[in-house]
Amino acid sequence: MVSVLTRIFGIGKMELAEDVVQDTLLKALQQWGYQGVPQNPRAWLYQVAKNRALDVIRHDKLNSTHSSEIKKQFGQETAELLDNQTIFDSGEIKDDQLRMIFSCCHPSLSIESQVALTLKTLCGFSIAEIAHAFLSSEETITKRLYRAREKLREEKIAFEIPTGWGFASRLGSVLSVIYLLFNEGYSSSNSDTHIREDLCEEAIRLCILLSEHPAGNNPQSYALLALMCFNAARFDARVDDHGSIILLKEQDRSKWNNELINQGIKFLAISSEGENFSSYHAEAAIAAAHSLSPTYELTDWKMIVQLYDLLLGMKKSQVIELNRAIAIGQLNGPQQLLEELNNLHNLNQYYLFHAAKGDAFLQLKDYENARLSFLTAFGLTSSKPEKELLTRKLKECSPNN
Repeated sequence: MVSVLTRIFGIGKMELAEDVVQDTLLKALQQWGYQGVPQNPRAWLYQVAKNRALDVIRHDKLNSTHSSEIKKQFGQETAELLDNQTIFDSGEIKDDQLRMIFSCCHPSLSIESQVALTLKTLCGFSIAEIAHAFLSSEETITKRLYRAREKLREEKIAFEIPTGWGFASRLGSVLSVIYLLFNEGYSSSNSDTHIREDLCEEAIRLCILLSEHPAGNNPQSYALLALMCFNAARFDARVDDHGSIILLKEQDRSKWNNELINQGIKFLAISSEGENFSSYHAEAAIAAAHSLSPTYELTDWKMIVQLYDLLLGMKKSQVIELNRAIAIGQLNGPQQLLEELNNLHNLNQYYLFHAAKGDAFLQLKDYENARLSFLTAFGLTSSKPEKELLTRKLKECSPNN
């Protein structure tokens, strides 16, 4: 709804579109509570939003007769466009959502602003939810959104799907935002919840939307879709009934979603068409190796290490190096893992680095160093599920276990 109304009002009046949608939802809460939910709630919401938008236009024209800007923004053409019964057709909505994605991911905005705008306008997240998801304050998120909207308004960013070089230059940002959105859901910074399936579902939905458009129908989009499907397939096995984390080695693979795994295989096959091989291809291949292995012990760690080597050639990252080190440890043992970890730098404030060290020491029966590593990791995370997992690990740091 916000995407459609932004096309009508203009990108500079995105907040007005959001206000109209908010008013519409409030009216639904009030009326449906007394009258019950209508037979077609979607159509009801769209009709009320259109009527409310027309009211806003008429009110502004009536009270701003001397404003040429209002006349320009809210002229007869705008009112006629709103009266058009096709503005909320499924095809129109998809196109407007894609326009919104590319507007939110304009290169003049910081990546933090791109993510915040995407969550707010396309995923319907409140400022409080965005702040909570990224461990920030509501004031910081509000300022970030305000600056981003001002930038879009000042630079008169077109509400469109760019073509040619403009599309290519922005596609990387679009995919990065979708990837970040999924990762936040896959391993949430929310202190109470390890997985936020709502974020992951939104990321997959947006990527499917992108891949279905001729301009976004490319190997990178499908590789990212494959990666997300493989990882989402393991959701039911990653936490127990109490929300406690279950590590990959201990997961019940019968709980993995075979339909999503098959979707991942299909998308990975499509992504292999052509010569474009991106970091998403390498990550999807790693996720596929895990998803297709019948047991943890039969995992092809040698191939996974090779894929991490390939990934590092395209994308330098200490976190990728950490994951590669863990894979090498699975292949060559805990002593080799420690040697690899000792070669990494700048990860002393990352809890998984110390957790990996703790696991290596634990396998070597060096219980004191394992305990110290797990304690360090415990102090570096605010996540309750992660702290609970580390508490379980600390209990293993005893010669009696």
